[in-house]
Amino acid sequence: MYSFQLYKLNINLQIPTKFSKTEAKMTNNNIASSSVNTSLAVHEVPGSYGLPLLGPLTDRLSYSWFQGPEKFFRKRIEKNKSTVFRTNVPPSFPFFLANPNVVAVLDCKSFAHMFDMELVEKKNTLVGDWMPSTRFTGGRRVCAYLDTSEPQHEQIKNFAMDTLKRSSTVWVPTLTTLLDTMWDNIESKLASGPVSYLVPIQKFIFAFTSLCIAGADPANSPDIADKGYMRMDRWLAVQLLPSVPITTFQPLVEIFLHSFPYPYFLVSRDYNKLYKFVENEAKEVISRGQTEFKLSKEDATHNLLFILGFNAFGGFSILFPSLLSALASDKTGIQEKLRKEVREKVESGSGLSLRSVQEMDLVQSFVYETLRLNPPVPLQYGRARKDFELSSHDSVFKIKKGELLCGYQPLVMRDPKVFDDPETFVPDRFTGDKGKELLTYLYWSNGPQSGMPGGSNKQCAGKDYVTLTTSLFLAHMFLRYDSVTIANASFSAVEKPTP
Repeated sequence: MYSFQLYKLNINLQIPTKFSKTEAKMTNNNIASSSVNTSLAVHEVPGSYGLPLLGPLTDRLSYSWFQGPEKFFRKRIEKNKSTVFRTNVPPSFPFFLANPNVVAVLDCKSFAHMFDMELVEKKNTLVGDWMPSTRFTGGRRVCAYLDTSEPQHEQIKNFAMDTLKRSSTVWVPTLTTLLDTMWDNIESKLASGPVSYLVPIQKFIFAFTSLCIAGADPANSPDIADKGYMRMDRWLAVQLLPSVPITTFQPLVEIFLHSFPYPYFLVSRDYNKLYKFVENEAKEVISRGQTEFKLSKEDATHNLLFILGFNAFGGFSILFPSLLSALASDKTGIQEKLRKEVREKVESGSGLSLRSVQEMDLVQSFVYETLRLNPPVPLQYGRARKDFELSSHDSVFKIKKGELLCGYQPLVMRDPKVFDDPETFVPDRFTGDKGKELLTYLYWSNGPQSGMPGGSNKQCAGKDYVTLTTSLFLAHMFLRYDSVTIANASFSAVEKPTP
């Protein structure tokens, strides 16, 4: 794998936790900033926001109800004959003080401008123009809502990266121990019929991320050990429900879930319990945030909890089921190929490790392809810092300062001018030299997979930990089992190796 992954992981290497602005810009800004094709005429962005109130409401109903996000964006690409156009995205009228007007950027070339911090700012744009109340995060704008120009952004980002780096020494043994426990529990229930993997995986994720990232053991708190994952689910859901499309149970969803933001008091008990857990169990990490990164105790704790809940728990809770769903739908015999690669690499080395999994090209490619088609965060937003010219594959458009750009990543990463057979899940797409070149266009992490997270960009601090952890999850499964039978988000059978 690329040297930047080894550079960031603590595998017998000295790993810096702070990156210069020059380093980050070199890896993340060069995709878009030099991409404007001066031979093309400059156009106004096509599309329309419609009549006041009526236009946003119509688009909201189409997005969340009548069409769903993918069809919504595809239809407008066809109508405007362009992958760049004006439209509206929820949340909007009647009770959201947010502007739903966006410029959609839906091909790889135009979308890459979202990562150029000289062109785009990310202040309070995590979920669009609307931002959940800061009461959900202790009255603070945590790092995800900060722009790179704000001084505290680099402090918190470096704190997050340092915390991840330090955890790498316990990452694999913690993961394998907890996965063995999860699989033992699932196996014990299979005799009675199919076993849903959703709750077991969430319990595993909560325990794993708490222990590895925060050094906080849920077993020390009976309430958190039993209900911690549910408390995290509720805290996330109440913040995000207004912006999450749900095409079933309509029109009730539009009336009761998408018309107004939910108040914090609905989950205040959950958040306070989680906060106390982190405060009591993650003292070493919090203290380091205070002494080495000059954060207040409260800033360190609330940001650490957001990293655990929103970034790690929330992200893995989407990614792992997507991975298993891809396995379930495969008709090419991929399980046998994955099993063969995993066992060859593990047996020829020193067991399952961060190093050995980096040698599993097919396993990693399978993970990358899952992220290409089903990124945990489907939408990315950024606001233009200044007037600039935005280039798609075949046109150049005028973007005005203050306009909000919106990219729907599941379509962006199906760009037919970049990916062959873009609608099909191709397990080995990212293998070989050509596959590694395609990592430049794998954007799931608020930046390219070939990029380097740093204080001067908004790329996910744990980008490489996410892909390697998911690869470890997959590798561990095929070390333990010859095959798994999956349907309807459940395991119905597992086949163990013959002694």
